[in-house]
Amino acid sequence: MSLPRVLVVTLGGTITMTADDGGGIRPTLDGQRLVQAVPQLAQVATLEVTTPFMLPGASLTLSHLWQVAQLLKQRLEVGDVAGAVLVQGTDTIEDTAFVMNELLALERPVVVTGAMRGPEAPGADGPANLLAAVTVAASPEPAGCGVMVVLNDEIHGARLARKGHTALPSAFVSAGSGPLGAVVEGQAQIWHRPVLRRTEALLVRIENPTPPQWAPVAQLSVGLDDDARLADVLADLGYHGAIVEGMGAGHLPAQAVDSVARLAERMPVVLATRVSAGSVFTRTYGFAGSETDLLARGLIAGGQLAANKARLLLSLLLSAGAEEGDIRAAFGPQLR
Repeated sequence: MSLPRVLVVTLGGTITMTADDGGGIRPTLDGQRLVQAVPQLAQVATLEVTTPFMLPGASLTLSHLWQVAQLLKQRLEVGDVAGAVLVQGTDTIEDTAFVMNELLALERPVVVTGAMRGPEAPGADGPANLLAAVTVAASPEPAGCGVMVVLNDEIHGARLARKGHTALPSAFVSAGSGPLGAVVEGQAQIWHRPVLRRTEALLVRIENPTPPQWAPVAQLSVGLDDDARLADVLADLGYHGAIVEGMGAGHLPAQAVDSVARLAERMPVVLATRVSAGSVFTRTYGFAGSETDLLARGLIAGGQLAANKARLLLSLLLSAGAEEGDIRAAFGPQLR
């Protein structure tokens, strides 16, 4: 019986990094060299490997991801590819997975993976993560789960996956829900499936191979005794939207409210929370700077989205020409 074909797209990251003369590590290994180092892959899938970029995860851009999305859409809509694996730096794995999940509506699995340790480090986790990711991408089991993140043999959904530790191989978590499943004895197991909701304005836009002009969106974290005065200059700096990351269920200091409210009169402003799990509230607290106060002043509740993902979604929406109603609907309370 022939093996399924899996597309492996390598973008760089720690998994590709070896030491330079100064002792630091940087991307050097392309996709072909990565897969050659894991001979067990030949027992799981027939691989099609490409390396469009060799960058640290922190240097990837929306334009890079748009190009990758075009490639995935083209290859996964034909019959000979069972799934795809994106290999990149863990700094932005959660961002890439989220953007791909917003731009693509593919039944076939798309998996994002990487490594917490470079290939020359003791206990390097790259080979095991690549094998697990290809196993998931080659399996029919996760069909319909959207884009997934696979590291440490765990399978996470794109919406809630986040990097929860700077160093451990078990760094990735899905706060508030846990992983969708795991790779067990060489097989992908899905324990529960995410509810997927697509933003039509984004799905239509991906049909155009030319990337849009990305709308810049600011991300402003507001903490204890902060007056958020930076909000007063964001419009003049050229931002088209903003994410305000508050405390608790979506709360700001009272002295920050006026600046944020003025900003919401000039551009879409989404309210997120710095708390790792749970949604921004909409109707519980009533003090100055509470979620009800801020929403009454024009802010948009960010639901369960972390601030970094809310920023990406708002930029995608504004770049696609979404109106206020579409933006509010996209940040609705439903799981996606």
